[in-house]
Amino acid sequence: MSALAELLQEVRACRICADVLPLGPRPVVQADVRARLLIVGQAPGLKVHETGIPFNDPSGDRLRDWLGVSREVFYDPVQVAILPMGFCYPGRGRSGDNPPRPECAPAWRQKLLDQLPNLELTLLVGRYAQEWYLGKGGSVTERVRNWRAYGPEQLPLPHPSPRNNLWLRRNPWFEKVLLPELKERIERLRA
Repeated sequence: MSALAELLQEVRACRICADVLPLGPRPVVQADVRARLLIVGQAPGLKVHETGIPFNDPSGDRLRDWLGVSREVFYDPVQVAILPMGFCYPGRGRSGDNPPRPECAPAWRQKLLDQLPNLELTLLVGRYAQEWYLGKGGSVTERVRNWRAYGPEQLPLPHPSPRNNLWLRRNPWFEKVLLPELKERIERLRA
């Protein structure tokens, strides 16, 4: 068994937050040492928790559309690694799901990244991923608007949730300017 396979087995057996997760732990991750694309989201939603499949919800449908890839490509760990900031469903809050549990990323993120040597592009989906990788300060809108500043290796994106429809309407440049660039980058990675 490879080092990554062993590590993924450990991650999927993780119980660090077992006593605080409303539905119990069910870590949802996807990775392979050959992956060139990494998607860093927030944490699984309820549907993802129920199915154990990352982005298996309307947010995932929109994200796959943004990337210009099929479900088959998206769920191929050789092509796409998916490591959210929190691996388990954190429960429901007043205005949506709770934030990712703070214990998860420090416990697992760097260990997993060390096993992914071929990553060329990391998509930072939403506030929590952007704050971890880019630091605090600035809004999601500011980071996404300034996407060119993060080089070819990282690309901040808004969360693809249907809750962000208003954001998308208020920021038409995202679909006109950034999404064509994103799709082109994805095509180059897959070539």
